[in-house]
Amino acid sequence: MRIARPFVYLGLLAIVALFTFSSCSKDDNDDQHPSKTFVLVHGAFQAPYAWQFVKTKLEAAGNNVVVVELPGHGQDQTNPKKITINTYRDKVITAINAANGPVVLVGHSLGGAIITAVTDSIPNKVERLVYLAGFVPANNQSILELTTMDPNSLFGPSLEFSADGSLAIISNDKIVPVFAQDANDAVKKLLMDNNRPEPIAPQADKVFLKNPAFAGVPKYYIQTIQDHAITIDLQKKMIAAAGIKNVYSIESGHCPMLTQADKVSELLLQIAK
Repeated sequence: MRIARPFVYLGLLAIVALFTFSSCSKDDNDDQHPSKTFVLVHGAFQAPYAWQFVKTKLEAAGNNVVVVELPGHGQDQTNPKKITINTYRDKVITAINAANGPVVLVGHSLGGAIITAVTDSIPNKVERLVYLAGFVPANNQSILELTTMDPNSLFGPSLEFSADGSLAIISNDKIVPVFAQDANDAVKKLLMDNNRPEPIAPQADKVFLKNPAFAGVPKYYIQTIQDHAITIDLQKKMIAAAGIKNVYSIESGHCPMLTQADKVSELLLQIAK
């Protein structure tokens, strides 16, 4: 049986239109949700492993993720006596310079002070600045000074120090109650297996904010309500002092990227839009 040519042409036109519409829809969707580059900075007594669950989820959503290993942490064997807050800053700047375009810069705990210094140095390369239970130093302020404003923290009283005073030590029986009292057994094991002494000098180094452009970088804070290391009281003080208006909260201890990775990832994706 012969099929009339007009019907053939109509059928072909319908197929072409369908593919064109599908292609346009995909392109429109890509434009609405372009991929981002996240640079994640861990905190004290931790290493890149702390971001592993969040990294996986952000990448699954189509984003690029760079996790920085700070000197003296993880597998890095830099002499702790040679590490300063600027050593950390420069390592993160190197990672950002290697990335493609402006980044969403995220810092946890100690990482908050580091990303502050980084953004003051290269504000044009930071699209969003996100503190996750992070220290937010003002100009000419150190982490050590901020900790004196947190009398209910369990962090300071849990520390011991090396004989030469270059390292802070927290024992495995204390690291879980301080960092992740809400963790499951697998996360508790991660914390203990990766526990190593922390270079102490950077805690006393002041952060200097000299770049007027720093103020123009959008800033976000994710509070951890049940935090035993940086209590919610200190978090709120730092948020107010820094004038951060975009504030989110998670009902967690100090390490929600390990205990509530879904929630942290969801918030980071929301912030990055």
